[in-house]
Amino acid sequence: MAYTVTDIGPTTGVEISGLSGAELVDQGVADVASDALNRRGVVVFREANLSDGDLVAFSRLLGKVAQLPLGGDSEHPEIQKVTRDATKSKLAAYREGTFFWHIDGTTAEIPDKATVLMARQVSDDDTGDTEFANTYAAYEELPDDLKAELEGTRVVHSFAASQLLVYPDPDPKERAAWDRNPSREHPLVWTRGSGKKSMVLGSTAERVVGRSEDESKDLLTRLLDWSTQDRFTLRHKWRVGDVVIWDNTGMLHRACPYGEQSARLMLRTSLVGEEVVQ
Repeated sequence: MAYTVTDIGPTTGVEISGLSGAELVDQGVADVASDALNRRGVVVFREANLSDGDLVAFSRLLGKVAQLPLGGDSEHPEIQKVTRDATKSKLAAYREGTFFWHIDGTTAEIPDKATVLMARQVSDDDTGDTEFANTYAAYEELPDDLKAELEGTRVVHSFAASQLLVYPDPDPKERAAWDRNPSREHPLVWTRGSGKKSMVLGSTAERVVGRSEDESKDLLTRLLDWSTQDRFTLRHKWRVGDVVIWDNTGMLHRACPYGEQSARLMLRTSLVGEEVVQ
């Protein structure tokens, strides 16, 4: 199989072109994608047009695929439909929360390793792009004094923090339902076994341990603004059949807003995490 591998942005993204359909279900292709993912955080296959079964098979070549506790497809329980259409997904009501920068699974001890997303349908009004921000590169370029300040800093992550961005004035019943979801305390700087470092930031970051509310907000906002500068980000405009993989542990991501009536329909698989945040 002939294909080309091309870097996209200044720090982030690789496009692998020349492959489609079942051609992706090949260990050699998966190995190339994994290497690109480790180097630059996001991998794009334009108009790959995988079947549902091939999407699962390709994902399995990349790592262990998570079995979804909620929202999985009846025929392929590893696949979650991402849409704002409530007739197609039980989770549609929560999709507005994905319009904010986030990392999936920050309330778990071990967040998902990576996400594979394929566009089955796209918006017909030029909305619904996906943006990525590379916190490996962002951390690397922090001033040394700020790196020293962040040493040992810990952050509490919660589902409620992300929902308050969408619904800032919930009624007591709704807030109580959010708070029933577990919160999790993580180091702000995640040091991998490989030595690579990234930052655990985004919409679920509720507060910095040992700092006041104002101090927490100031630090988290400064770091998020730093990490989402153009030089660390990549914006993907979807075409039908596109497959995008990203490193969920070091890349922030967000969906650009799209309406409840949008045709946008994504199919998602998640790879089981391998490292505790430490």
